[in-house]
This record gives sequence, structure tokens and C-alpha cells, in this order.
Amino acid sequence: MKNLKDLFHVISYLQYPMMLVGVYFALTPYFNGFQTIFSSINSMLLFMGIGVSFSTLQDTQKTQNDVSKRIWENPTKGKVFLIFMGLFTILLLVGGLIGFFLAESSVLNELSLGLIVMGIGFLGLLKAAAEMFENHRLDKK
Repeated sequence: MKNLKDLFHVISYLQYPMMLVGVYFALTPYFNGFQTIFSSINSMLLFMGIGVSFSTLQDTQKTQNDVSKRIWENPTKGKVFLIFMGLFTILLLVGGLIGFFLAESSVLNELSLGLIVMGIGFLGLLKAAAEMFENHRLDKK
């Protein structure tokens, strides 16, 4: 490893096993007659949120593909995408917090924790996306 940044970039690849575990939990209700649908959705949200959190450790100086490059180089598309991500993050966090404090059933309380973890992951992703936008936009070069 050349530096700490490279180490974090390597650690960011843990996002893929976390996402696979999330997909596993998303599919389990289909195989057990939907008896554990709420706990499976909660586990899916938790692991997907952790996966999104790991993805924020990647190097924001590089784009991962041509689609993201086109978005982050364009000032208008980048701003629109950041606004969309910000609104989605707020929706996840506020929905999770409202459910956590107002839910009367333990099932909704569990789902709310999953939403909160996913929202925290998206908050980190929003920060990484803002850094990518600043690093790649063509009007600032």
C-alpha cells in the first residue's frame, strides 16, 4: 500500500459481500413462504446500509464507469443528482426516526432501525458523491 487512501480503497471492496448478503435476505421470503418477510427486509436494509457505507471509502478522485463520469462532469446533472440523493437520504433518516419513536409494534421498530442504517450509509454516500462532483466537474477545471 502506498498510503492510507489506498488501504481505504481496498477496504471499500467489502461493499460487494455486504450487498450479496443483503440480496440473500431480500430473496429469503420467496423461499420460506413469506413467513419472515419483515425480519428479512430489516436484515436486507441493515446489510445494504453497511455495504453502502463501505462504498464511501473508495477513491473519489476516480470515477467507476462512464455513466458516473458523465453525471459528475456535468454541473447541472451533478447538482440534480446530489439533490435527489439528499432528498432520498432525508426520507430514509426521517422515516426511520419517525418509525423508531412512534412505532407501536416491534416489527415496525425493527424496520425503522434498518431504514436508519440505510440512511446513515446514504449520508456517507452523499458526502462521497459531493467530493466526486467537486473533483470531476468540467466547469471548475
